[in-house]
Amino acid sequence: MRIASVFAVGGLVLAAAACGEAPEENNGAGDGGKKYSACMVTDVGGIDDKSFNTSAWKGLQEAKAENDNIDIKYVASKAEADYEVNLTQYVNQDCDFILAVGGLMENATKKIAQANPDQQFGIVDSKPGVGNVYPMQFDTAQAAFLAGYLAAGMTKTGAVGTYGGLPIPPVTIFMDGYADGVAHYNETKGKNVRVLGWDKATQKGSFTNDFVKQDEGKKVSDALVAQGADIVMPVAGGAGLGTTGAAKASGGKYNTIWVDVDGCESTPDCPAIITTVVKNIPDAVKEAVLKAAGGEKLEAEPGFLGTLANNGVSLAPYHEFDSKIPAELKAEVDKLKADIAAGTIKVESKAQPK
Repeated sequence: MRIASVFAVGGLVLAAAACGEAPEENNGAGDGGKKYSACMVTDVGGIDDKSFNTSAWKGLQEAKAENDNIDIKYVASKAEADYEVNLTQYVNQDCDFILAVGGLMENATKKIAQANPDQQFGIVDSKPGVGNVYPMQFDTAQAAFLAGYLAAGMTKTGAVGTYGGLPIPPVTIFMDGYADGVAHYNETKGKNVRVLGWDKATQKGSFTNDFVKQDEGKKVSDALVAQGADIVMPVAGGAGLGTTGAAKASGGKYNTIWVDVDGCESTPDCPAIITTVVKNIPDAVKEAVLKAAGGEKLEAEPGFLGTLANNGVSLAPYHEFDSKIPAELKAEVDKLKADIAAGTIKVESKAQPK
């Protein structure tokens, strides 16, 4: 699997994280050209979160693989207080492109970008509205709608669950779409599948308040399962691995839906992962860096918005659940995807990118 190489490299990189750089690599040294440096600052989840940080790093790796004149490195933020420090570090190192990963980094990125107007920045899951920050956002509500419909069609208990890391737009957008997908199933089928862990109307629900601690993820999902959920979608980065691991250990008592990057390629818990609501961060990052390295101006407006129509968001393959999902349900999900992409069905969330 392609993703395996990402984690192999990520493992090597972690040893160098303290000094803020990935290991030196031979990028066609000796060609005499000036290297284009793309430098990434992770969110607190770290490079090996099997989620959005991992995905962004994969995008940088793929850009480098396509253009060997690109040098890449990253520094891992251990706390939110590290954001400004790490971004400033890369400004001082004269990085050509500085990538901030995650909506929590918006304020720090905006501040440092405004102080350095000639520096090119990019950011995942945010749109600071600063001319030198290229935003990459994703309408994950669209793909999560499909996941919610699928979960409603698969549940045996009549209840499905979801929880988040923090109540921020890049998280709650998944939860909104998921709840609406369940509601659409109920309306279409005359059913009453319950959604535990999130109330779209009140925007209240279950959160770990953390994107790292797996025991917190397990604790929240255990509560949802105790209330009857047999399918749970964590939107909590690495903390969600506590849920997928426990689901696999449950021997089928309950299963999960992963988010961001295909869980069957990025985690060891595929037997308990029905599908993944994919946020195609790698392609967005790769394209941005390749364009910038080629001399193209990255415009802050409109930036990039991933949708079902442009494959910026999607549902991953069903992997080990492929034979367990009825053909009729698969066909209904495919039809919904086409209708959403065409605009026939509108998926709405307060957290959708503007």
